[in-house]
Amino acid sequence: MQIKRAIILSAGYGKRLNPLTLSKPKPLLEINNKTLLENTIYLLEKFGIEEIMINTHYLSDQISTFIDNKKFSSKIFLIKEYERILDTGGGVLNAAKKFNKDPFFVFNPDTIWSQSYLEDFKCMEEQYFSSNYKSILLVVDKTKSFDKTMSGDFNLKKNIIDREGNEKKYIYTGSQILNNSVFKNKKIEPFSMNLIWNILMKNKQLLGVESKQEFLHVTNIKTYKELIEKRF
Repeated sequence: MQIKRAIILSAGYGKRLNPLTLSKPKPLLEINNKTLLENTIYLLEKFGIEEIMINTHYLSDQISTFIDNKKFSSKIFLIKEYERILDTGGGVLNAAKKFNKDPFFVFNPDTIWSQSYLEDFKCMEEQYFSSNYKSILLVVDKTKSFDKTMSGDFNLKKNIIDREGNEKKYIYTGSQILNNSVFKNKKIEPFSMNLIWNILMKNKQLLGVESKQEFLHVTNIKTYKELIEKRF
């Protein structure tokens, strides 16, 4: 089986990239003459994703115009958060309404997704369909992070994710598989995806897949400038 749907989170203000993001949304910043958003979309299309939902809020018209002017092979739908940003959890829940019980990927476009990640996505997909877990995160050892200031988010023990103890070795890469059952009894309102992860971790139901790729992430303005200079 193969997952055919994905969400790309694109609603945020990108304040850590000011002044660049005062006039342009973070997903439309460019590295190697390609926007972060289109880099993510093109890789998802190579993986076989056919339907992509993009949530927007800040400078949403620019993202809408960008999508209209590009020729992507997948079906792309924009979901605008009008009155307020719904945060990561609320944003995913809102964008995934039409997915019903089907599984879907969620991506942060500020990771530089390369073709090397395709094997990781396949591994995540295989884990999802061969287990009873409803949420799978792609994580990476923090020593593989280009931005050495990033600290670990999680532990990973026998493919189970937790946050126990002080020394957390793994960083969330910005890719996960979910289905809507993890949002049981949740309303569409602002809340962090961390709320859902914490519930799953409490019940040892949050699965992790470890990536071996170098983790390139547009954390802030300093890292963005360094990534532009990096040859990759």
